[in-house]
Amino acid sequence: MSPRSQAILFAVLTAFFWGVYGPALGNARSATREWSNFKPYLFIGVAYLVWGVIGGSLAMKGMGDSFSFADRHFPAAKWGFLAGSLGAFGALTLTFAVMNAMAAKSGPGLVMPIVFGGAVTVTAITQYLMFRAAGAEFKWEMGVGMILIVIGIVMVAKYTPHGGHAPAKPPAAVASVSTEAHQ
Repeated sequence: MSPRSQAILFAVLTAFFWGVYGPALGNARSATREWSNFKPYLFIGVAYLVWGVIGGSLAMKGMGDSFSFADRHFPAAKWGFLAGSLGAFGALTLTFAVMNAMAAKSGPGLVMPIVFGGAVTVTAITQYLMFRAAGAEFKWEMGVGMILIVIGIVMVAKYTPHGGHAPAKPPAAVASVSTEAHQ
């Protein structure tokens, strides 16, 4: 598989994981408000730490990389920490967004199109600014693409089924269902 094909495969997998992240985050809140919306966020951080450290360490070892972050390797630590911080702040603001969307009976179906469409646009603008000094031009096709993204965000957010957290079953209903299952 070519590096380009691998890039596309992993990008699609990332879209899948992040696409189900929003609905999973919506399900992590208490329908009866027994806990704050940030109780799950704590374990989002634990998951990032566990998977980031374990996954990164195994991949580094598998690729024969060193675990040195000094001297010429320092940019990996500096930019890695910055990127991780941006990702963590993104997860934090996503938690606020989903929490408020759930309160408004809109949920992740409203939030995630804005997040992903907005991220694509921010990436394009950032890349343009980074490479402008090297002669990169803002092409009209990129501008049209950004307009189409905004149209897509509005259409997807508007027509995605919305609703609050699935209603909790009353204890009596849960008990009768489990009793019937054992008979």
